[in-house]
Amino acid sequence: MFTGIIQDIGVVAGIVKDGDWLLTIEPRALPLAQTSIGASIACSGVCLTVVAKADKWFQVQTSTETLDKTTIKNWQSGTHINLEPALRMGDPLGGHLVSGHVDGVGRVITTTKEQDSLRLQFEAPQDMARFLAAKGSVTIDGVSLTVNDVEGARFTVNIIPHTQSATTLGKLATGDAVNFEADMMARYADRLLHPQ
Repeated sequence: MFTGIIQDIGVVAGIVKDGDWLLTIEPRALPLAQTSIGASIACSGVCLTVVAKADKWFQVQTSTETLDKTTIKNWQSGTHINLEPALRMGDPLGGHLVSGHVDGVGRVITTTKEQDSLRLQFEAPQDMARFLAAKGSVTIDGVSLTVNDVEGARFTVNIIPHTQSATTLGKLATGDAVNFEADMMARYADRLLHPQ
């Protein structure tokens, strides 16, 4: 479980595309001494398991399902990604509850400067549109965000300067693909209202 509050930006240092992909990731500041083999780290919103590590890097593996549902299939050496280790008991919940189970790939429709902030419009996967609500929560590339407004599968958020510099969202451009995770509370509410 995660909060969507990014703790570091890492870089993909290498990818071995033999069966399940093996990715080597180098964080800038994430303290890997406290990270154990088998630990979960959200990598741009995707919950991945640490399978190997050293002082300055860690490795994760991705299944075919993960590649199909996320932007990892587009990553290459040099790609910058948002990093958040899993919550520990007693950690503050600064964002919202994030599972790291990405629902699908969305895309950036527009980016607009709005005073010091950046206003981003995204299009969610069509089957996820029902989970969007104005002033509700959404996770984009692992970042917990508040939805401004919604029109169909399109929604906007505002990114303050801190978020622009502390995450990869400040570098997004029109047409970019992003990892989308719907708010789990909205998902459970929908399930209660529409049992199958």
